[in-house]
Amino acid sequence: MSTTPRRPTPEELRACAGRSIPPVIAPGLTVLMCGINPGLYSAWTGHHFARPGNRFWPALHRSGMTPRLLAPAEQEELLASGIGITNVVDRATATAAELTCDELREGGRRLEEDVERYRPRWLAVLGITAYRAAFAEPKAVLGRQELTLGSTHVWVLPNPSGLNAHFQLDDLAELFGELHAAAQD
Repeated sequence: MSTTPRRPTPEELRACAGRSIPPVIAPGLTVLMCGINPGLYSAWTGHHFARPGNRFWPALHRSGMTPRLLAPAEQEELLASGIGITNVVDRATATAAELTCDELREGGRRLEEDVERYRPRWLAVLGITAYRAAFAEPKAVLGRQELTLGSTHVWVLPNPSGLNAHFQLDDLAELFGELHAAAQD
């Protein structure tokens, strides 16, 4: 009997367009990680950053933010480490390029409301282009931002998607580690 998980068919993936994944969130987190939006594979599984090849989970572990490498299906275990996950835009798409500027801006407003409600110490947005659009910060760079949302500090990380060839796993782990070090202060 094969232990390889079943992969979705192209039809099953297309059917996931527009779906959303509930956030993994609780009051008082150390870091709320914020993806751009769910991909179709993640929407199919119901778990954040679930597509094989996405480097989120390995980068999170290698950075020291989790005690072991978690699988996407174990996403709720992040809460024990003081970490949550949400998205700028809830709507699943094949690529983030399908999102409109209006959706990103509205997602930024909704995210501000979530941050006000749950009060994480840090908000980490994973995707600089999405951050720039969502928060009207066209000159933002990776790392700690001057912008704060109430008492929540903001950090921008690269998108960990395997489609982002600008950053390899070791680079991502190092950048996640910089956030981890700042969050410990």
